[in-house]
Amino acid sequence: MAKKQTAAKAAPKQEVEVPVVETPVVEALKPKKTEPKKPDWEVKDRVYYLTRHRTALSYSIKSSGLYFFDKEKGYEREIKYCENQRTPFIDEMQGDQRLSHIMFRNGALYVPENKVMLQKFLSIYHPLADELFYEYKPTKEAESQLDRLEIEADALILARSLDIDKMEAIMRVELGSKVSDMSSKELKRDCLVFAKRNPYLFLELLEDDNVELRNFGIKATEARVIELSTDQRTFSWVTNGRKLMTVPFDEHPYSALAAWFKTDEGMEIYSNIEKRLNM
Repeated sequence: MAKKQTAAKAAPKQEVEVPVVETPVVEALKPKKTEPKKPDWEVKDRVYYLTRHRTALSYSIKSSGLYFFDKEKGYEREIKYCENQRTPFIDEMQGDQRLSHIMFRNGALYVPENKVMLQKFLSIYHPLADELFYEYKPTKEAESQLDRLEIEADALILARSLDIDKMEAIMRVELGSKVSDMSSKELKRDCLVFAKRNPYLFLELLEDDNVELRNFGIKATEARVIELSTDQRTFSWVTNGRKLMTVPFDEHPYSALAAWFKTDEGMEIYSNIEKRLNM
């Protein structure tokens, strides 16, 4: 009995592990940074101009009997401009409606910043905005001018590097048969002037393969290698009168010839004509 008690006292005590529960640290919610909302309408003076070909000393545009399609409501709403109203929508107007005239002087209309309703009426609601008149926007105008200048510069650089045959092909579109009597310097000068005056059309013609083929056909006709019938329906050899091709109905003869030169038969004739022109 005593031995059992001694053994019991000698046995080590088993420690019970208690799991440690960490208390979650809740971070203080940081307030989100909100960007200041830009106003829907910038309060400033605005200038409006009539579109091209309208340079009358005074020009009045309609300020009533107009309709604006309201996307939110899904239907057209009648609008008019009244100085004593805060809205252009007739169904929202209250009290007397004193219709106001909108008059352009020398093609322009200056609207000060305090006439916000007139500005909105012209810039947002009037159905003829950007068609009969437009708002002058310096930034947009500068972007448009910059694009034009860059295109113009590209066209001039390309015009300077063209060979004389390519210049002739492009200028024939602009000047017609007159190019046949021009010297190379006259041709280069007119090509540069054309590239500067109408860079978009110049670049379009430069990328058009048919321009050179049309010019080739015209040169062959002028050199009396091939001929176009009086009814402009048939191309033939001058030497023997053998028909080369028939022009499809309602097509320009030289445009049709240019397209035909791209066919298997046309490519052979093209090579034949080229040899005769170089003889």
